[in-house]
Amino acid sequence: MNSPETADRASVFEEHRPRLFGLAYRLLGSATDAQDTVQSAYLSWHDADWVDRPGAWLSKVVTNLCLNQLTSARARRDTYPGPWLPEPVLTETGVLGPLETVVQRESVSMAFLLLLERLTPTERAVFVLREAFGHSHTEIADILDIDAAHSRQLYHRARAHLAGRRKRFATDESRHRRMVTAFLGAATSGDAAGLHRLLADDVVAWTDGGGATAARRPIVGRERVLRYLLGVGRRPESSRITLDTAMVNGEPSVLAFDGDRLAAVVTVELTDTRIVAVRMIVAEAKLAFAAATVAGVPPPPAPGARRYGR
Repeated sequence: MNSPETADRASVFEEHRPRLFGLAYRLLGSATDAQDTVQSAYLSWHDADWVDRPGAWLSKVVTNLCLNQLTSARARRDTYPGPWLPEPVLTETGVLGPLETVVQRESVSMAFLLLLERLTPTERAVFVLREAFGHSHTEIADILDIDAAHSRQLYHRARAHLAGRRKRFATDESRHRRMVTAFLGAATSGDAAGLHRLLADDVVAWTDGGGATAARRPIVGRERVLRYLLGVGRRPESSRITLDTAMVNGEPSVLAFDGDRLAAVVTVELTDTRIVAVRMIVAEAKLAFAAATVAGVPPPPAPGARRYGR
């Protein structure tokens, strides 16, 4: 094998890891699957002949690994018990790469990842590579083994599918943080009037419990969502829960702890003045990656993953 030593190859790979993980996560909506994909990419990198443009080569490997997974992932989501939400990722550590621009932050938001579910796998890949990573259509064509004209066609088709649905993301971070803080205070104190003022008339609440005790269907409308949130706060186990805020998927969000255990992540989607969506992830498997980040330990290994080396 004509290549540098294994240690050097690992060092080069680590330089690209955040970008590769960010790419896989945007395509799959799962931190666990993204972790597994990046590990698989390393094994391919370990065995391949040396290439002059490692970043481009690795992007191609990761993208195609994700495309292979997306069809089966969709089938699993069709039979998922209750609402399916992406796995939450705490983003202050930079694990998803730079989130310095509005476009970069939007591309990892819960709302946007769910919107991407409307696209075919190839449309999703083109759209993410173009919008989130700024690749040219020539570069995308090389990654996907298509021509540049086809890449442009897929991109415009994806934009058409999403037209009119891409919110609302003009809400700035300081306003979002104020709204989340107000939501947190009202929910903690059981302030029905305060929650009522924060919620939009057509607000929708989703709870991803992975089959555990949780709302199995979206809850629609201010009064129903209000009753649901207040009901959650009145449960006996709620007396053990402490709440905090953190940046999750590029947005201020709520973390709920039962003792030291991360019990839920709650994200809210806003217009300028109201909360239009509440998304609660309580499925234990969905919280494992975020819980490891909170604890300051390496994320749990993806199923079947092997660390560097053979």
